[in-house]
Amino acid sequence: MQEIRQLVFSCLLLERTLFLLTPATYSLYQCVLQLFKNTSVSLVGNRDDSNLYINMKLKAAAEIGISANHIKLPNTATEADVLKCIASLNGDPAVHGFIVQLPLDSDKPINTEKITNAVAPEKDVDGLSSINAGKLSRGDLGDCFIPCTPKGCMELIRQTGIQVAGKRAVVIGRSKIVGAPMHDLLLWNHATVTVCHSKTSTLAEEVGKADILVVAAGKAEMVKGEWIKPGAVVIDCGINHVPDSTKASGKRVVGDVAYSTAKERASYITPVPGGVGPMTVAMLMQSTVESAQRFLEKFQPGKWNIQYNQLILKTPVPSDIEISQSCILKPIDQVAKEVGLLPDEVELYGQTKAKVHLSALKRLKNQPDGKYIVVTGITPTPLGEGKSTTTVGLVQALGAHLHQNVFACVRQPSQGPTFGIKGGAAGGGYCQVIPMEEFNLHLTGDIHAITAANNLVAAAIDTRIFHELTQTDQALYDRLVPSVNGVRKFSGIQIRRLQKLGINKTDPMALTKEEVSLFVRLDIDPGTITWQRVLDTNDRFLRKITIGQSPTEKGFSRTAQFDITVSSEIMAVLALSDGLDDMKKRLGRIVVASSRRGEPVTTDDLGVTGALAVLMKDAVKPNLMQTLEGTPVFVHAGPFANIAHGNSSVLADKIALKLVGEEGFVVTEAGFGADIGMEKFFNIKCRYSGLRPHVVVLVATVRALKMHGGGPAVTAGVPLPKEYMEENLQLLAKGCSNLNKQIQNARMFGVPVVVAVNAFRTDTKAELALVVQLAKEAGAFDAVECTHWAEGGKGAVALAQAVQRASQTPSNFTFLYNVELPVIDKIRLIAQQIYGASDIELLPEAQKKVALYTKQGFGNLPICMAKTHLSLSHDPEKKGAPTGFILPVRDIRASVGAGFLYPLVGTMTTMPGLPTRPCFYDIDLDTVSGEVNGLF
Repeated sequence: MQEIRQLVFSCLLLERTLFLLTPATYSLYQCVLQLFKNTSVSLVGNRDDSNLYINMKLKAAAEIGISANHIKLPNTATEADVLKCIASLNGDPAVHGFIVQLPLDSDKPINTEKITNAVAPEKDVDGLSSINAGKLSRGDLGDCFIPCTPKGCMELIRQTGIQVAGKRAVVIGRSKIVGAPMHDLLLWNHATVTVCHSKTSTLAEEVGKADILVVAAGKAEMVKGEWIKPGAVVIDCGINHVPDSTKASGKRVVGDVAYSTAKERASYITPVPGGVGPMTVAMLMQSTVESAQRFLEKFQPGKWNIQYNQLILKTPVPSDIEISQSCILKPIDQVAKEVGLLPDEVELYGQTKAKVHLSALKRLKNQPDGKYIVVTGITPTPLGEGKSTTTVGLVQALGAHLHQNVFACVRQPSQGPTFGIKGGAAGGGYCQVIPMEEFNLHLTGDIHAITAANNLVAAAIDTRIFHELTQTDQALYDRLVPSVNGVRKFSGIQIRRLQKLGINKTDPMALTKEEVSLFVRLDIDPGTITWQRVLDTNDRFLRKITIGQSPTEKGFSRTAQFDITVSSEIMAVLALSDGLDDMKKRLGRIVVASSRRGEPVTTDDLGVTGALAVLMKDAVKPNLMQTLEGTPVFVHAGPFANIAHGNSSVLADKIALKLVGEEGFVVTEAGFGADIGMEKFFNIKCRYSGLRPHVVVLVATVRALKMHGGGPAVTAGVPLPKEYMEENLQLLAKGCSNLNKQIQNARMFGVPVVVAVNAFRTDTKAELALVVQLAKEAGAFDAVECTHWAEGGKGAVALAQAVQRASQTPSNFTFLYNVELPVIDKIRLIAQQIYGASDIELLPEAQKKVALYTKQGFGNLPICMAKTHLSLSHDPEKKGAPTGFILPVRDIRASVGAGFLYPLVGTMTTMPGLPTRPCFYDIDLDTVSGEVNGLF
């Protein structure tokens, strides 16, 4: 008789070498998930057998260079807790295999079958899931994981040198862990197999026929030595504890076979302990390495394993909504997995959109950033020139056609233009974010959250004024710091207000009368209130309103107005925050008015900071969607560029830059022309985010350039004049002065420029060629004709290749101005360098604000110019590249929370009201299918 003690670690030497050769791109990682009966520091559970196996596995992993992690859940863990943990491990690309230690030792009812089947088959190194069991049962041994104990048993049998084929094998035990898979393994190795169990009436007789005997019945020394056929190979999988007074523990471990008598008849036999157990651990290590090898076969360092959608192009191009609804979307959780997000980092909103938790940014903090591309445009016509379409086309080209990791980061569209006349902002033609109706309508409710938060502040302002006008100091104090069960206590936000006032007291009873008065009275000057109510609809009748007309307001009325939500400071705060804590601080810094003493009054003074953060806690998470060709998109924040800073969120860009990796691309869009959105992208967004762009993509169209050359005005919804339908190279060349200026504006920041000439069917080859030629002569790195609207990513491949080349060139990014300069100097630099003005003129109200904000300590904030988007100047009628004009600044306001001052330039046109025939005339809902019809 020989004991089978050899641990087959030799088979792991190759894998260990593999691990040591590639530590930068690949790590073996195995997890053991266990439920423990107690949660003390020692983390020792009640099941000695489980702990013994786990310690053996951890030790073996350490010996061969596998990074192993023991995840311990308390006995109070529910089935949902375990499933959540498993889902996280399934989605973690650093984990190549994990096991759930059975039995599950929990006080709560847990379905073991459900738990084992929750493990992803490709990581199920224990081979216990139904998928792996099914593959084993039908003989697909090369395409599954085999349970480690049966796999180890087979290896031990092979070590004896006997041929399994043709032998009679008996398996005692029918469990899913050992007996059933052992039968399948022996069968597919051509043995004649009989399965027995404790209730087999002829058990001794069957054992006596076995050339190979595998016992896994869980009964101490059940198989007697005299039953065994002389010369048989005996594999004992049992671990049982029997009393033994000679042992310090009072017990000893024995197997399912009576070893002392069996060893006299068997040719080979496994001892207990020291036989099958260590081999099981060795096989677990081998399966983990096999899992990692399979991963490596598919894995390309830094490359996503992403499924792209094949477009079926039609001519003529159907409507946007038809194209969107004809596309078969990938489930959004699949998109998340493809780009490397873990399951617990993704919050699903149905099948087509999801929010991404900020924990992803923390997890990826050491990952190098990808290339940062900003898409902007020449001064547009009222029709828009296709920046969003170009953004989507570029990412579809980079991803689906050039197979680069790429993310689009775009703004969420406002309901105002969606239901007005402009239409949506999902792109167009075969370059869209889908489903476009969800993209344009509600999405995940971020804009609604901003509306609610904004209007909470507005209500707090007027309420505070009312109460201060109608109550004494003591009455105000009693209500602000009420006595609860005879105890007064300041809230955290009230402590901050006291500290701001220089009152270092925490006992409400310790304040003097003067301190109480100072504390309770914000003393807001109604004439200084800059905070307006908002809604996300073009409602012209709310541009100027009178509030406080109810008799309950006791005559305290004032003139106010409604703005559109996307222009609000809270929208800008969302877009510029780099985390939840930063957002909360910015919300608290918002200045809503000045006191009669000339001091700024903030939302923190109003006591609403915490409430605002609660309303915005979900809105801060970027929204994940996809393009028509299956490339990922972050949709987050939506500030307008003419009256705000006009860029999507810093957070979305930061997460995307980490996800794409060092060789990937993030393409984001800045609103309106380069003189507005791009300038603010550089001087405001990049300043606060710390991110540095690699390439500017400047979108131009023949029709817009003709308008800048002197062509007639164009109006949305009205057919284009003939000048735009016929070739006119002279008019086009003259209008290229605007293109030339916008190229200069981008290069002023030290970033290479690629011009995307967005082609329309009315453009001639000569016109398109002229724009390309003049763009290169003006200093563009390259200029490319694009047909992505009609062809999808295929029509933007040349643009994508130009962007790739440009991103390899040195970028010497620099800001236009130092924020420490005086406010007037910063405004003048923007006016002269970006717009082409000869100088600026500050009207009396603007001069007054410069002095006020400088005194209040806000003079060192960046500048966010609020001006028309239809001209480089303040006058929408001045086309081309006007020079020599004086830029009038009629007022300046402060968005202290967002972090900028915004001068009001010229006579700003308000958001237009609904036209006679708004877009919603064509929008309808099919109540049977649930489909949206007639949307763009």
